[in-house]
This record gives sequence, structure tokens and C-alpha cells, in this order.
Amino acid sequence: MEYSFGTDEYIQYVLNKYSKALIRLAFTYSKNLADAEDIVQDVFVSLIKRGSGFDNEEHEKAWLIRVTINKSKNVLKSTWNRTKAPLEEDISYLPQEESEILTVVLNLPAKYRTVIHLFYYENYAMNEIAGMLGKKPATIGTWLSRGRKLLKANLEGGFDE
Repeated sequence: MEYSFGTDEYIQYVLNKYSKALIRLAFTYSKNLADAEDIVQDVFVSLIKRGSGFDNEEHEKAWLIRVTINKSKNVLKSTWNRTKAPLEEDISYLPQEESEILTVVLNLPAKYRTVIHLFYYENYAMNEIAGMLGKKPATIGTWLSRGRKLLKANLEGGFDE
């Protein structure tokens, strides 16, 4: 069903469709659910303030992902974020294997974490990820490969490295 950009129905539709995925993406940066929810709230405020619509649904989704990544990075760079005491996020509601994998993914460097999230959790192709992140597909392939190697090493050998 088509909704006119900027209407209440459109905003509700976009919230329902993308909020969980965007929160997961923001969580990979913030490692805290409350911060991730705040980031996504800011993303939707930016969407509401945006003056025009999108060319298509893929453009809309790519814009939301790019804004989520940018806002997540801004939060991480902020003085407030650097001075706060980190809280461990409780992910005990996940099955043990998923919880262990998520913990390892969250400990990866940000560039690998983002690429792995977009590729495996959001099912984007490497070319699409490259377009969203403004990188070459070869770079995305390299980051994905290195991220997989780090994941494998950490899952097999523990966190000693």
C-alpha cells in the first residue's frame, strides 16, 4: 500500500517496517539498547523533517540505514559518550549460541561489525553495502572476509587474541 510522504500513515508504516532493523544496526555501534533506541528515534525525527520523499523503497531503506550509521558514529564521538560509565547489555533472552555470536560480533572493529550486520542480518549484497557506505565493493569484500576470520578465530579460540 502506498502512503504519501510525510503523512501520519506514512510515518507509522515506516516505523513498523524499519524500526527493529535500525535498532539492531544502532545497537551494533552503541552496544546498549537504550542508546540504540535513542539513535533510531533521532533517525525518525530526521525523516519527519526531510522535505521530500524517496525515489523508491530501496532508496528509502538505504537512506534510513545511512542516517542510522551516521548518527551512531556521532553518538560514539560525543564527549558525553566518552565520559559515561558503560553498562553491560543483558542479552540473556537470546538462545546461548546467538548470544555468544552477538557478543563476538559486537567486539569486532566497527567497520567489520557494520558490514557483517548489513550482509548477514539485513541481507544486503556487497555492491549495495558499498553504495550505502560510500566504499568500493572490493573494500566491502575485504572487510567482510576479515570480519569472518576474526569471528571464526574468536568463536573457536576464545577472546585471548
